[in-house]
Amino acid sequence: MYKISLCMIVKNEEEVLRQCLTSVKDLCDEIIIVDTGSTDKTKEIAQEFTQKIFDFEWIDDFSAARNFAFSKATMDYIFWMDADDILLEEDQKKFKQLKAELDGAVDAVSMIYNIAFDEAGNPTFSYRRNRLVKRARNFKWIGAVHEYLEVGGNILSSDIAITHRKSEKSNGNLQSSRNLTIYENRLKKGETFTPRDLFYYANELKDHGQFEKAIEYYQKFLETKKGWIEDEIRACIHLASCYRHLGNTEKEIEALVQSIMYDVPRPEVSCRLGDLYKERGIFKKAIIWYRLALEVDLNDALGFRENSYSTWYPHLQLCVCYWHIGEKELSFAHHNEAKKYKPTDPQIQYNENFFKENFSKN
Repeated sequence: MYKISLCMIVKNEEEVLRQCLTSVKDLCDEIIIVDTGSTDKTKEIAQEFTQKIFDFEWIDDFSAARNFAFSKATMDYIFWMDADDILLEEDQKKFKQLKAELDGAVDAVSMIYNIAFDEAGNPTFSYRRNRLVKRARNFKWIGAVHEYLEVGGNILSSDIAITHRKSEKSNGNLQSSRNLTIYENRLKKGETFTPRDLFYYANELKDHGQFEKAIEYYQKFLETKKGWIEDEIRACIHLASCYRHLGNTEKEIEALVQSIMYDVPRPEVSCRLGDLYKERGIFKKAIIWYRLALEVDLNDALGFRENSYSTWYPHLQLCVCYWHIGEKELSFAHHNEAKKYKPTDPQIQYNENFFKENFSKN
């Protein structure tokens, strides 16, 4: 059986670190903790699990810190997590099985990353990341912000899921401001941004409400024609969001349609186009797009997955659209499909009462 080093970078994670390490301590043979300047009890908590704790002076570069952590690993494979991630019990079992059966010919293992959840705890937003890599391959982290692990060779796609559990007290805006500041300092130094930098800088601008500037950088990114296809699709979707905030519906539609140039329409694109028709009362055309959101198979897609756009949301909208064109049976059928996913949702409960009062199935 191959042995595994867990490598983490941390800073002021006293609220979440213990739950993270508890969930993986029995799965890893070595735990490496690299602290980038904690002022709380992070190091004390880490010492409950390992003595391999190292300091790293923060230089506004996440990849530098992660590569330093990887350099301290001594086992066959390296596994990485963030302090606000955990492995649920079911995924711990899957990980243990993966470890027992791992073929040494595997260079990297990708795992699902669930980062948002509905009220019942079901994942609503997820994507894949390479989480376990062969140490001998010496794979490196790339990018000062929104870093990624550059891997190659034999990559295994597993069904193990990492669950993101952010602390209630954590401040996402603070972290996001930090990222934006790092990008802007790099620009002031005259650095040339890679296509990936352009995309993620545009994301930071959008998240801070700087929509016009975000549009400028999304367009710069798309003009390079050198981005990852999933990022190009997301750039178009984010462009549409920026234009919507600015009240430019024509450009919003144009951006959504542009995304189709890169691949089949993503469910989110289809639903948003459906929404635009539905808002205008053009229900038959809206139906086409909502149905497409349900029909496209994206099981092999590596990009972000917001599950609502391929499950309950298009069913909910089809329920409304079919009712407006007099197709009451179909309307009721789609209501029942939406209810399977989110039975306690206020909109779906409203429709449930509506159908009880206004529709009787023969």
